[in-house]
Amino acid sequence: MEMQSLMLFLVFLWAEVHLISSFTDPQDVSALRSLKDIWQNTPPSWDKSDDPCGAPWEGVTCSKSRVTSLRLSTMGLKGTLSGDIGGLPELRSLDLSFNKGLMGSISPELGSLKNLNILILAGCSFSGNIPDALGNLSDLSFLALNSNNFTGKIPQSLGKLSKLYWLDLADNQLTGPLPVSTSTSPGLDQLLHAKHFHFNKNQLSGSISPKLFHSDMVLIHILLDGNELIGSIPSTIGLVHTVEVLRLDRNFLTGEVPSNLNKLSNINELNLAHNKLSGPLPDLTSMDTLNYVDLSNNSFDPSEAPTWFSTLPQLTTLIVEFGSLEGTLPSELFGLPQIQQIKLRHNAFNKTLEMGDSICPQLQLVDLQDNQIASVTISSQYKNTLILIGNPVCRTGLLSNTNDCSLQQQPKQPYSTSLANCGGRSCPPDQKLSPQSCECAYPYQGTFYFRAPFFRELTNITVFHSLEMSLWVKLSLTPGSVSLQNPFFNGDDYLQVQLALFPPTGQYFNRSEVQRIGFSMSNQTYKPPPEFGPYYFIAFPYSFPDSRRGTSLSRGAIILIASGSAVLILCLIGLAIYAILQKKRAERAIGISRPFASWAPSGQDSGGAPQLKGARWFSYDELKKCTDNFSGSNELGFGGYGKVYKGVFPDGKIVAIKRAQQGSMQGGLEFKNEIELLSRVHHKNLVSLVGFCFEQGEQMLVYEFIYNGSLREGLSGKSGIQLDWKRRLRIALGSARGLAYLHELANPPIIHRDVKSTNILLDENLTAKVADFGLSKLVSDSDKSHVSTQVKGTLGYLDPEYYMTQQLTEKSDVYSFGVVMLELITSKQPLEKGKYIVREVQTLMNERDEEFHGLSEVMDPLVRNTANQIGFGRFLELAIQCVEESASDRPTMSDVVKTLETILKNDGLNTNSTSASSSATDFGVSKGAAKRHPYINNSFTKKDSVDESNDFDYSGGYTLSTKVEPK
Repeated sequence: MEMQSLMLFLVFLWAEVHLISSFTDPQDVSALRSLKDIWQNTPPSWDKSDDPCGAPWEGVTCSKSRVTSLRLSTMGLKGTLSGDIGGLPELRSLDLSFNKGLMGSISPELGSLKNLNILILAGCSFSGNIPDALGNLSDLSFLALNSNNFTGKIPQSLGKLSKLYWLDLADNQLTGPLPVSTSTSPGLDQLLHAKHFHFNKNQLSGSISPKLFHSDMVLIHILLDGNELIGSIPSTIGLVHTVEVLRLDRNFLTGEVPSNLNKLSNINELNLAHNKLSGPLPDLTSMDTLNYVDLSNNSFDPSEAPTWFSTLPQLTTLIVEFGSLEGTLPSELFGLPQIQQIKLRHNAFNKTLEMGDSICPQLQLVDLQDNQIASVTISSQYKNTLILIGNPVCRTGLLSNTNDCSLQQQPKQPYSTSLANCGGRSCPPDQKLSPQSCECAYPYQGTFYFRAPFFRELTNITVFHSLEMSLWVKLSLTPGSVSLQNPFFNGDDYLQVQLALFPPTGQYFNRSEVQRIGFSMSNQTYKPPPEFGPYYFIAFPYSFPDSRRGTSLSRGAIILIASGSAVLILCLIGLAIYAILQKKRAERAIGISRPFASWAPSGQDSGGAPQLKGARWFSYDELKKCTDNFSGSNELGFGGYGKVYKGVFPDGKIVAIKRAQQGSMQGGLEFKNEIELLSRVHHKNLVSLVGFCFEQGEQMLVYEFIYNGSLREGLSGKSGIQLDWKRRLRIALGSARGLAYLHELANPPIIHRDVKSTNILLDENLTAKVADFGLSKLVSDSDKSHVSTQVKGTLGYLDPEYYMTQQLTEKSDVYSFGVVMLELITSKQPLEKGKYIVREVQTLMNERDEEFHGLSEVMDPLVRNTANQIGFGRFLELAIQCVEESASDRPTMSDVVKTLETILKNDGLNTNSTSASSSATDFGVSKGAAKRHPYINNSFTKKDSVDESNDFDYSGGYTLSTKVEPK
């Protein structure tokens, strides 16, 4: 085994030496130092015919011995663009897209390429600021810098690009406001020829200036979703009559929707979801081209269904979830000629649901869960999905189809290109089966992201067949050589589709074909059918055949490289042997802390492997691939323990991957125990462990992905979800059920030890899920009522009795949960501005105040202004019982569950559905020091380094200014 590892190591090193030695080879540019190197800085052994303009390289176009075009998409390039790139004065087109090996900042010298018309750096790994010098490219018409790691502000100077029609800066880490012109500087409002503003999936902040839009603009796509924009929607957007797609969702926008928005008569998609918009529901009357509308998760005034619900002739998808709609639904909505999906869950629709006799045959889904519908009249012609769970009609037993009162999976599978004609033939792992020839080949692969499709029905064969046909026709491929797999709507509400294009003959595309296809995708030369809307494409690296490497090198160069490599390999053999010996010594020294170095990949018991129930082992390579090499764009949060990444597996499953950094990793035995603990707990109100990775010096835990973040984010407004009082009650009940399961049904029982609002997550149905059991302790001895242990937890939630005695009980979790209940009332953090929430509430409580119980000044206005505060007094009483100083005076978690269920049932609400980093912080005291109460005579300071948005991070939100310090 050691000899095999050595040989693989040497082969790898030989390949690196070969590539570095031939970095100017036009067939394999692997150390790109500057654009000038590609054609000018050639090895001495090359003759004149090897000049890129004398005998053009693939991807390089010349005119009069000057390079005019570099199109090197998907070529596996590596290196930076920080060198002298001003030596290509005639360059008009530069496409380096889909080369993940290109990284670092880009040189301001790009701005000296005055003739540049097309600049595409999409899908690489560039970072740093976007240079101001790009504003000097006066002829630039196409600029795509999307899907990189750029930071900083959008340069004001881009406003000077008067010929620009495509501007895509999406999927980076850009911050600051959208720049507009001033008396002394340019701005984006000056781009009068621009048709595409793609700024989505960044961290842009500030308000949207009304000056950004005006009637002289010709924009068709305005994509600002997934940022941190605040303020109101400027009414000037309504002046840009050419707009076809407007996405402002997933921001923090407030105020009323401009009344002139319905002047956008060409619009196909309107998405304003997940903001804080208020006032009346926008009037979309006369927007006759509108296909898709999403107004969910805002704070619009209560109202009945507007008339435009029934009058938009092209509407395919209507989504207004977690809204304030009431009254009855018009039956005409279900008969709209193009309607496919209606999603109106969590509103207040009541009385009888009449679906009418003219239901559109394309209608696949009607989701009305958690409304107040008392009866239903359904036409016999409707056979597809209707979800009514959470409505009174499901409690009366009047429905003939009881499936309507459960969460249903749509029976049809999403479309995928069929391989039925190939008779079940299989291919090696690195190849795929062509649907056209049924032969194994190396396809050109990547992922389509359609940012605003006009449909939501993923089983429509006609729609996806039209996409397949347009690909092979417009990319000049063999008919039938296109494979589409696994379409689904991801967390950004983009339609994500895996694409594979197969060569017309043989197993491979040649380099010219790959460059041509890559440029067509990155330059948007390829246009999909109109109903797919705007898109971007990220290609996978292409596996060119080894026989194509280095064929342009002269015989002398090959001999020189071979002899040099031989000498180097001899040296490396000695180094490798030395490294192996050192590795063995190190392993013997730390072997005791690596008890599962002999784990089998299957996760079965092999040499002390953990006993897993439901979790699986993932290889490092699997997790690396699904996170795009742990890219910053997939980072969900971070803390002292490490970082959490979003991962998407090939089958579309989305997960959250918690990756420990080197300094914070546990010993192997502790990591094994944590995995065994997490894999044993299965409850709908606990975050599920999907699997783990313990390989290549990595410790990673793979959790189910929770879409709506943490309760803390919901209460602070960061998530954009309005948590009214009923939702807060259901969240409290759900999380209490999860903790009760840990205390009483887990075997052996488990004490969470770090219950807090950042460790309570909310899924797409607002179901509460308790997360992060990294501090949990097993109560394995039934004769003991407590566990003696070092004090760990988060100050503010920490049980004072546990802190004083170091004796941990289930009642310690009850205390922490009581603090969370007070958070649900006030939306304040436990320690805020030197005040402790428990002490504040206890001081203010006044039983004479029957409505607010003396807490009016500290209550969240959203709770205080609720017309019917269901069981508020009993809820407050329960919270105060949970935070009693003495554990014996606190209820058990099962008692808490029963009381919360009673509160909900007394108002007739459904309780069956409760939807609605190094290590943790240790609070220790030096030996001999007297224990002091943690919440008496202490001032509290928030740690600047703590990211409250990190849903999977360990605790440590606050530290004490006394001798009690985190370790």
